[in-house]
Amino acid sequence: MSRAVRFHEYGDASVLRIENIDVPAPAADEVQIAVKAIGLNRAETMFRSGRYLQEAVFPSQLGYEAAGLVKTLGANVQGFAPGDAVSVIPTLDMARWPTYGEIINIPAKYVVRHPAKLTFEQAAASWMQYVTAWGALVAQAQLRGGDFVIVSAASSSVGIAAIQIARSVGATVIATTRTRAKAQPLLDAGAHHVIATSEEDLAARVREITQGKGARVVFDPIGGPAIAQLAACMAFGGILLEYGALSTEEGTFPQFALLGQCLTFKGYLYIEVTSNDALLERAKAFINAGLESGALTPLISHTFRFDAIQDATRFLESNEQVGKIVVTLD
Repeated sequence: MSRAVRFHEYGDASVLRIENIDVPAPAADEVQIAVKAIGLNRAETMFRSGRYLQEAVFPSQLGYEAAGLVKTLGANVQGFAPGDAVSVIPTLDMARWPTYGEIINIPAKYVVRHPAKLTFEQAAASWMQYVTAWGALVAQAQLRGGDFVIVSAASSSVGIAAIQIARSVGATVIATTRTRAKAQPLLDAGAHHVIATSEEDLAARVREITQGKGARVVFDPIGGPAIAQLAACMAFGGILLEYGALSTEEGTFPQFALLGQCLTFKGYLYIEVTSNDALLERAKAFINAGLESGALTPLISHTFRFDAIQDATRFLESNEQVGKIVVTLD
């Protein structure tokens, strides 16, 4: 028997229960892991509340990220051994391969030996954010030195990861946040400039920072009216990658900016990387190298004990954090 988080109906954090379950032996291509830390993601709160791309079958488990020690291996798995310290790249199905539990089974292709310098908490806080940001900025936008990139809602874990990845390739980062309250933490995290969108004219500040050129790359999880606002900030031939829909409002489509500036707007999901073996290997190599060198350093906002999973989830949904929320297990 192993403790795991399950929910039996959609709802707020109060529907999450810690229950004892039987964990099967790993399948032929799976690694069984004794979990030491779990990274929380907004996708999991959306899944729990019925607002995600995937529907739950009750009772359902959940979770995309974790780190721990290899417990045992499936029959066909090579390259790992019991006792190895590993972390989990988000799979394609959190209900089938959940991470909110003491013992989990994960397909070997989504298990990584992370740099030994990382704590389990840091390792559990790495892969969703860095894979998401790498896939958009490096693989798709081909961000490079000399580029200006706007990272909106930048205090999220993915936003912090995007700041670090952009800096690692030599780009100039313009981070946005709603108020000045998070400006200094974002500067401390590596942003070159921070714009408080409720207090400043976004387009005017971007023109000032870029000396009228605009930003070639925009990385946005908000959508809605923000798309038109960001389009007004972009350089000729720029690309906007939309990886979320935090806004519940419909926005005006900026057709004149799109045409006049020859812009590209693209919806983007991390599964574009994790479902492509070649891209996933490139992402692993880039991210592990950055974690080893220190160019990529997971920023942990707060840690909670496993028994406080409801409180940890509520804190995630409060939007008070700058960086990642992690849950730890003995």
